[in-house]
Amino acid sequence: MNLIDIDTLAPAFRRVETPVRAPSIGRDVAVSLRGVDKRFGERTVLDRLDFAIERGSFVSIVGRSGCGKSTLLRLIAGLDQPTGGVVQRHAAARSDELQVRIMFQDARLLPWKRVLDNVMIGLPRDKRDEARATLVEVGLAEREKDWPSRLSGGQRQRVALARALVHRPDLLLLDEPLGALDALTRIEMQGLIERLWREHKLTALLVTHDVQEAVSLGDRIVLIDAGRITLDTAVSLQRPRTRTAPGFAELEEHVLSRVLQRV
Repeated sequence: MNLIDIDTLAPAFRRVETPVRAPSIGRDVAVSLRGVDKRFGERTVLDRLDFAIERGSFVSIVGRSGCGKSTLLRLIAGLDQPTGGVVQRHAAARSDELQVRIMFQDARLLPWKRVLDNVMIGLPRDKRDEARATLVEVGLAEREKDWPSRLSGGQRQRVALARALVHRPDLLLLDEPLGALDALTRIEMQGLIERLWREHKLTALLVTHDVQEAVSLGDRIVLIDAGRITLDTAVSLQRPRTRTAPGFAELEEHVLSRVLQRV
């Protein structure tokens, strides 16, 4: 694994970033991958990947289109199986199974169901009050009777976020959920996701092509190129983060330069 040479970076930057390696299974780990390969025919998408996510952390995965980052998310979610290697989801002590929910770029709301009923999908009727409370958390309490067609793109993503959070997941997987939103709505949604991640004490994995978004949200940034991890680094910037914060722009520039390199 290639890691940043801290000595080559400016002093202000060294204070906010330190390289990390995937934690061992002896630590509090929510997900671990060991020697994971994924191939589609003759094409290798993930190549002998070793990767782990500590419980309670927020990990940002970045990389070019087609590098394997969404495939990694699908393997972690259990939506697909590796060609080789092992993917393990480690439940917290309070449960027998790690509870996982996914938020996609497309909100995937059912157009024939109102907002509250979309949040209720998969829940028994006696959870209706919990669904309403989750709509309050995402700022849509007054839109519960609306049809999805009456919502903006950002509002639809808020419904999708509520639908994921109402199940009280241990792990929230975010597959470029803000990619289709305008710049201001993206910033608002980033703040909302960060706040609810902290309040719900979630483990979160974000897949994004937006390096600025990765720096804004992640405790850790992992770069995948040609199916391998080529950068794995911790981020120590104070939350909530802004682009004007010391070290932010330099970290963004450094990660972006690595994305643009070829292995």
